[in-house]
Amino acid sequence: MRVMLVGSGGREHALALALHNSPSVRFLMVTPANPGISGVTRVASVAADDIPGLVSLAQLERIDLVVVGPEVALAAGLADALALRGIACFGPTRAAAQLESSKAFTKTLCEAKNIPTARFAAFDNTEAALAHLTKVRPPYVIKADGLAAGKGVVIAQTLQEARETIQEMADGRFGPAGNRLVIEEFMTGEEVSFFALCDGHKAIYFGSAQDHKRAFDGERGPNTGGMGAYSPTRHATPAFIDDIMTRFIEPTVAAMAQLGTPFCGVLYAGLMLTPTGPKLVEYNARFGDPECQVLMARFEGDLAAILMACARGQIDTAPSFKLSEQTAALVVLAAQGYPEDPITGSEIRGEAGASAIPNGVLLHAGTRRDGDGKLRSAGGRVLNAIGVGPDLASAVETAYRVVDAIVWPMGFHRRDIGWRELHPELKA
Repeated sequence: MRVMLVGSGGREHALALALHNSPSVRFLMVTPANPGISGVTRVASVAADDIPGLVSLAQLERIDLVVVGPEVALAAGLADALALRGIACFGPTRAAAQLESSKAFTKTLCEAKNIPTARFAAFDNTEAALAHLTKVRPPYVIKADGLAAGKGVVIAQTLQEARETIQEMADGRFGPAGNRLVIEEFMTGEEVSFFALCDGHKAIYFGSAQDHKRAFDGERGPNTGGMGAYSPTRHATPAFIDDIMTRFIEPTVAAMAQLGTPFCGVLYAGLMLTPTGPKLVEYNARFGDPECQVLMARFEGDLAAILMACARGQIDTAPSFKLSEQTAALVVLAAQGYPEDPITGSEIRGEAGASAIPNGVLLHAGTRRDGDGKLRSAGGRVLNAIGVGPDLASAVETAYRVVDAIVWPMGFHRRDIGWRELHPELKA
């Protein structure tokens, strides 16, 4: 089949490698891609939010299946536009993508279907949101309702900080995403990322991972899009998987179908393992980044054929696959100033040496290559260093060997990826 992948980050580099290796794929194009992806397959330069341009490109290249990486393309209605042209898309429609693009929508759905989640209240009015703070106890969890690149959540420790956060969101800190706010109960526990593939009516489990959201070691600093990940997690027992599918994923998929907005794509549940059991933090409507990268490092099968079966509403016909028994760990190399104001344009050296580490992988995310061949930073999260091994300790060790081969004074990374399992005696 002829496949087009949309996106340009580390997630898309990992997906491009998996799709390139799919036996059913005879043509693969990625847009807008990055320098790492350009070394794998054919690329184009159409932006992920240019819906007419993406549809035109898919038609020009006679694409059979479009795989959507970033949430911005889903929220902009790429799947809807492709459906009008009869082109299969692995990714939800704009209405179904509300599971990610509107936190209030998801919280309301959870409330209606008894899906465990934190207590919440949603506000379109700043004054009402400020008044609500007096009715809840700190820490205050304040979320921009819309898409904010994984950074639209602030945990305020004091009432004054919460008031300032609400005012900043009202003043445009997260753009239109903050026009509506959700204030919810603070939950304690360990977070787990849980993935299921959906065809609009049915879902199958696709793996688990653990993300590291904070910028700095010890879970300190601001929230980011993710500074590292590993897969699998120790929590993903058969009983746990069955419980999450039964109480979270399947009711959500059924509810979306009942609403007339069937969900096709990856349903990614961010779960908090609280003292009273798992609760939903949020849904994402696409593969997580960086979780996708560690899942793909373990994936064995024909990814394109599986995603096409989902896109056609025929997940029961998807070929079998498995995630290897190996563990994959990933470290994000980010630009100084990330996540607020990353410094771009600095030179990165050591790419060849990092790529040669045994059992290691170097993925590009926010990079560009100059005419003279020099690699430079072009975003916040710039490179992904992956290690694969028989256990988490060996995988992490290999990932840091990849990291240490990179020479980039203007970058930073965490040195404690996997700490919850490797050093459970430590507390964030």
